[in-house]
Amino acid sequence: MLSYKVKIGLVPIRREGAALIDPKKDVRPEKLGNFNPWWATDRGAASVRYIEEHYTGGHVSFVDIDGINTENLLFTEKDVPAVVARLKEAEVDAVMLINTNFGNEEVAGFVAREIGKPVLLWGPQDDYFGPNGERYTDTQCGLFGMSRMLQRLNIPFSYIENCKIEDEKFDKGFRKFVSVACMVKNFTNLRIAQVGMRPKSFCSVIVNEGELMQKFGIQIIPVNLALFKSMFDENLEKRRDELEALKKEIAGKFDLDEMSKDNLDKIACFVLTYEDIHERFNVAAVSAECWTAMGRLVGCSPCSSYSILADRGYILGCESDIHATITQVLLKSAMLGEKIPFLGEFTARHPENPNAELLWHCGPFAWSLHQDDAPCKIVGGRSYLHVGDGHYSLARMDQDNGNYSILVGEFDSVPGPYTFGTYVWGEFSDLDKWERKLIEGPYIHHMSEIEGSLTEVFKEFVKYVPNLSIDLVD
Repeated sequence: MLSYKVKIGLVPIRREGAALIDPKKDVRPEKLGNFNPWWATDRGAASVRYIEEHYTGGHVSFVDIDGINTENLLFTEKDVPAVVARLKEAEVDAVMLINTNFGNEEVAGFVAREIGKPVLLWGPQDDYFGPNGERYTDTQCGLFGMSRMLQRLNIPFSYIENCKIEDEKFDKGFRKFVSVACMVKNFTNLRIAQVGMRPKSFCSVIVNEGELMQKFGIQIIPVNLALFKSMFDENLEKRRDELEALKKEIAGKFDLDEMSKDNLDKIACFVLTYEDIHERFNVAAVSAECWTAMGRLVGCSPCSSYSILADRGYILGCESDIHATITQVLLKSAMLGEKIPFLGEFTARHPENPNAELLWHCGPFAWSLHQDDAPCKIVGGRSYLHVGDGHYSLARMDQDNGNYSILVGEFDSVPGPYTFGTYVWGEFSDLDKWERKLIEGPYIHHMSEIEGSLTEVFKEFVKYVPNLSIDLVD
């Protein structure tokens, strides 16, 4: 199952050389000298305190190294094992190395190597230049050395430019790193259930299960349609109270045509059955053969049930498109679960706007995404709704000849003609470039979208995923 909670280890670091101080005595010499530990201790404590006070919340928690020594700073190699043990025991998802003065590149590299999780490097801007020319920190200078140590150890890392902790630059960089850490956490050992086979005519969604496992640790869990039908029939018979509550919820959100009213039991039963599959097989998402099989199997389209499931926090991929399903996981993780992704494929050009495109699918988008003034209907088991206005990111992971990449971009919603199904009209900076990119591959027109600006987040994410590169149109 997916988790949108990120735990970060905070590791303030100073340069080794000065003796270990005893904060209880608090005796500070008049002349501190370069890299005196008192100055570093104050800056480290202030940085950790600020980060914990301003960023602890529903999605983010922290583990510090208080008590490792009397300074609560890492500066000597002999303390590395204790720091590593604490962070591993706490099961941190990422590590932040905070340079409090010139720092210590060796301990920074060793901690990052042993933890093996995303690393953020930053240090507060040097802020003291004495009347006699004295400097007590040289933090920026030390950051250059620490970054080179990480490079020598082949450790990917993120970086916030040397700045004051109150700067917008820090806030933006830290929040981006949290998103990246959440993406890496959920991408690692991802499990996706594949319900049924891909539709025969959809060669474009073929995937290589073995490569996904070997390159990324992604497991595809097959669920055959005979088992699905058995689970579906059992729910239809035995969970009447839950079905009735779901039917009432669906009817309260959508206007239903007569066919959908007649099949409302089945639409609700799809919701329960796909929830069961998530739980039974312990998967983060489901990719299903929805285009033909379900209509023949149970006599109803599952599309509108995807709309309900999305608002319940589940990810369902259409037409057995596993790469699109993986991409939806990444998009939602980047937004810490606060936004809902949808699978809107490139379908038709806008009749008047040369840079606008219809991003559409037959009915799976979450009900909560609809425009306030636009109708929401279920026709033939498929949802009809227009996605609300906003700025959106879109992406698709795909591969060719074993080379995996992820195409990322952004667009703004614009007005366009009404159409059936679930859709949004998106305006791009240069639609011709996007069309050519999708034609020439290795991508197809199935893209996954989410509200927000995530291009920079994805650039950072691919640092931590060997065998995956980023691809940009703009």
